[in-house]
Amino acid sequence: MKKQITLYSDGSSLGNPGPGGYGGILEYRGKRKEYSGAEPYTTNNRMELRAVIEGLKLLKDPCMVEVVSDSSYVVKAINEWLPNWIRKEFKKVKNPDLWKEYLEVASPHDIKGKWVRGHNGHPENERCDTLAREEAEKIKGSSNTK
Repeated sequence: MKKQITLYSDGSSLGNPGPGGYGGILEYRGKRKEYSGAEPYTTNNRMELRAVIEGLKLLKDPCMVEVVSDSSYVVKAINEWLPNWIRKEFKKVKNPDLWKEYLEVASPHDIKGKWVRGHNGHPENERCDTLAREEAEKIKGSSNTK
């Protein structure tokens, strides 16, 4: 029986494109692990997806994963759009590099996306948003000190 994991994720970019960050929380049986990171020049959608990819990379065994995100782009792609994108070899799809990376890290898992409204008081979504924004601000600050 696969472990049931909840992966909360959020991405942020200051300017779109601009400095960006992502944040996530993995939850399993009441235990939580937070993670975050940043890129100097990226888009909001790339950071939303990067948050999911980096969370999946942290899983050591095949799991049942519920991805909870305020990004309808990420949730709809996971739940609906990916099979068609794969069929058409990602032609005219944005961020094909990240979607291919997602497919690779997602392959051992059973994944379902769940959309939540952003900035609406959902505690884990708010925490992921804070992590993502802090990372984006940090990288923005470091790129100004050249």
